[in-house]
Amino acid sequence: MRMEDLDPDRSRAEYSATALEDLRWLGIDWQEGPDVGGPYAPYVQSQRHDVYLAAWMKLREGGFLYPCRCSRKDLAAALSAPHEGAGTVQDPLDDEPVYPGTCRPSQTEPLRTSTSPEIGTENPTGINWRFRVPDGETIQFDDLNLGPQRYVAGVDFGDFVVWRRDGVPSYQLACVTDDAAMRITEVVRGADLLKSTARQILLNRALGFRDPAWYHCDLITDQNGVRLAKRHDALSIRTLRQHGLSPSEVISSALPEKI
Repeated sequence: MRMEDLDPDRSRAEYSATALEDLRWLGIDWQEGPDVGGPYAPYVQSQRHDVYLAAWMKLREGGFLYPCRCSRKDLAAALSAPHEGAGTVQDPLDDEPVYPGTCRPSQTEPLRTSTSPEIGTENPTGINWRFRVPDGETIQFDDLNLGPQRYVAGVDFGDFVVWRRDGVPSYQLACVTDDAAMRITEVVRGADLLKSTARQILLNRALGFRDPAWYHCDLITDQNGVRLAKRHDALSIRTLRQHGLSPSEVISSALPEKI
């Protein structure tokens, strides 16, 4: 059990406690985790900053990263401008559009020397850091559920953020670092993260980590075919418990029509 609580705006202690309690109620158990310890502690990502910082430094020293000053507003404007962001239509199952390359150094400029003098080399905070993908390279992997997958770097996904200006490492960097450190051999997650897997394969290669096996599940949807999200509180485990449903009913998705 690993608590992925890096986003300070969405992570609270009470949320973590509720998640652990609800999973126990469902009958799910674990041998390692934030509440029971284990050989790879801590199991809370907000307590693993030094591990992620070491990974960032390795990527930077290897010439894989560059600083980016673009804000979300800047990117939205660039992607909506005429002739900008060609081929950057965002996949509805992917939360990061293809980066238009605003701050990207030229292909002939070594990334490890592209940092401005005023940007520190030991602390990534204060500016976004992006991983420069190998344009045109095909990233392929065999998913244990969905079969062969194929994505082209620079077309299906672009340079992605690995460290945010507010000092928070990205989901991509934190996951590959923790998966390697905790010796994870199989990753099971939703099909909305297929492109994240392509990105993480590039990070694993750059960091010298071995890829785990991948299994992407179909997403659970509501009666209108819309995938469930945190905002759908009516179908949260806690709410279903309060309606008197049993763990077996929740797991089998045998929900009464009134829910």
